[in-house]
Amino acid sequence: MKSAIVVIGMGEMGSVFARGFLRNGHPVYPITRGDDMAAAADTIPPPELVLLAVAEGDLHSTLSQIPTPWRNKLALLQNELLPRDWQQHQLDNPTVISVWFEKKKGLTSKVIIPSPAFGPHAHLIKEGLAAIEIPCRVLDSEDELLFELVRKNVYILTSNIAGMVTGGTVGELWAEHRTCATAVANEIIDLQAHLTATTLPREKLIDGMVEAFNGDLAHKCMGRSAPARLTRALALAADAGIATPQLKEIAAKQH
Repeated sequence: MKSAIVVIGMGEMGSVFARGFLRNGHPVYPITRGDDMAAAADTIPPPELVLLAVAEGDLHSTLSQIPTPWRNKLALLQNELLPRDWQQHQLDNPTVISVWFEKKKGLTSKVIIPSPAFGPHAHLIKEGLAAIEIPCRVLDSEDELLFELVRKNVYILTSNIAGMVTGGTVGELWAEHRTCATAVANEIIDLQAHLTATTLPREKLIDGMVEAFNGDLAHKCMGRSAPARLTRALALAADAGIATPQLKEIAAKQH
């Protein structure tokens, strides 16, 4: 029998990965809200991988409870993820995947572009997703991972926040409201550069965002999380002293 895999969080996304691992022959042990992870770690066979697939808002509270035997087996997949998120929990080398497919209740997974992964268990994730025909590519370096995480953040934040005033799809956003989208993207890149303490390749990131737009032109811009993302971005920018006139203008239009 292949090695065990633990999946923490069995919502739509966690269920997709669990199905891939199962199809690839791995026994999967789910951890759901309210389960005692410490007790589970004592009873579940030692896993090769522990995939954390909880909601974004539950990331840090869950990371603080990860049992010691599981800490070096972790894989992370949350949106708006950056190295500082795992470093504050003294996690040095988790496996990380930037997810570029959607899974909504009652529908099959919809791929936008291949999902990049990096870390000690990236190949295991790639094999699991391949078993359910979801493309994944393994990255070669931490620098590549940082670029991919920031690219996803720029895509999500730009489309969500600009979409609060433009509505519509990402295809329409770029075709009809490019000035607004570009201004938002540049302010988000400024913020991401601060959060990562890195000089970021601005043009390459915007090109990467547009590549993802082109992967699903009909993707709706504004999700339910858009207002919270804008509020969070403005607060982080204010703390850092980063000018965000476009974000502030969009926020003003919400009142």
